[in-house]
Amino acid sequence: MLLFILRRLLHGILILAGVALTVFLLFQVLPGDPVALLAGQRSDVATRAAIAADLGLDQPVPVQLAGYLNDVSPVGVHPRDSAGVARYGGVTLLPLGGERAVVLKKPYLRRSFQSNKDVLDILLDHFDGTLWLALAAMLLAAVLGIGFGIVAALRAHTWVDRTLLTVSVLGISVPSFVAAILIAMTFGFYWSHWTGLSLTGQLFETDPFTAESHVVWRNLLLPALALGVRPLAVIVQLTRSSMLDVLSQDFVRTARAKGLSKPRTVWHHALQNALNPVVTAVSGWLASLMAGAFFIEYIFNWKGLGTVTLRAVENLDFPVVMGATLFVAFLFVVINIAVDVLYAVLDPRVKLN
Repeated sequence: MLLFILRRLLHGILILAGVALTVFLLFQVLPGDPVALLAGQRSDVATRAAIAADLGLDQPVPVQLAGYLNDVSPVGVHPRDSAGVARYGGVTLLPLGGERAVVLKKPYLRRSFQSNKDVLDILLDHFDGTLWLALAAMLLAAVLGIGFGIVAALRAHTWVDRTLLTVSVLGISVPSFVAAILIAMTFGFYWSHWTGLSLTGQLFETDPFTAESHVVWRNLLLPALALGVRPLAVIVQLTRSSMLDVLSQDFVRTARAKGLSKPRTVWHHALQNALNPVVTAVSGWLASLMAGAFFIEYIFNWKGLGTVTLRAVENLDFPVVMGATLFVAFLFVVINIAVDVLYAVLDPRVKLN
């Protein structure tokens, strides 16, 4: 298992390098000039040149790319002096000729063009909002999806089964941002006097009189529902298919022949064996939901990685865009490795080769 994890981590590093290269090159061809945006319309040439030099945008593209990859890599070449090493929070591994050395460090995502804050601090400040949203959407999708899937399997080929399958197909077909707009307008605007929900809101709100922060769970409901529509539909169909397969096995028929009641046979025998692929799907969807939450957050004005990233795109804030993309890609790699290991633990027949 250790060799499997190390091999997947190596593949993950290559994936992250490919993501960094792709986003960097895409950012080079985007219209707009971040230097002009920072300097303003009436700035002179000297001011723009000074800003470009300070941000490193006056260098050739290959030099900029090499410098960025050197900063975000856990092993990089940096100045040997204590200030240079301390800037990256690392330790010297191998002194090189001159004033430089190979340094083991934490990835440095640089600083925002707009706010001059450390990009990692910006991402961590918004990460909890995206995490709560993804977890709530996944919990909602898992509970409802497994429940509806079991009902569909037990009522196979009836109107209940056909209705649930039709609704699940619609859930898979409708894009998340379209579902978010429909849900927001229906429950947060037209029916808001009945539901008590609003179009926008945050999980943590501050009382304007006492300045105390408190949790408002109802603000999480609509974004989580919009984000969880697609995994909910997938889990319904996956649970139904897996349950039908298990219910047709010999050990289930044997249990029924020995006099076990149908509910006991379903809950204590069939469901336990049918949930392995469902658990894998639920675990694998978490990273996808965190990436898919970007437009959902923008529609509901939710404080998360999506909101800060889309605003960074609008402002041509390259370090924030790159940092958010790499951050989400890193989550994909780690969660996928964890899912593979979890699947092997749940099902002894699976071998990690």
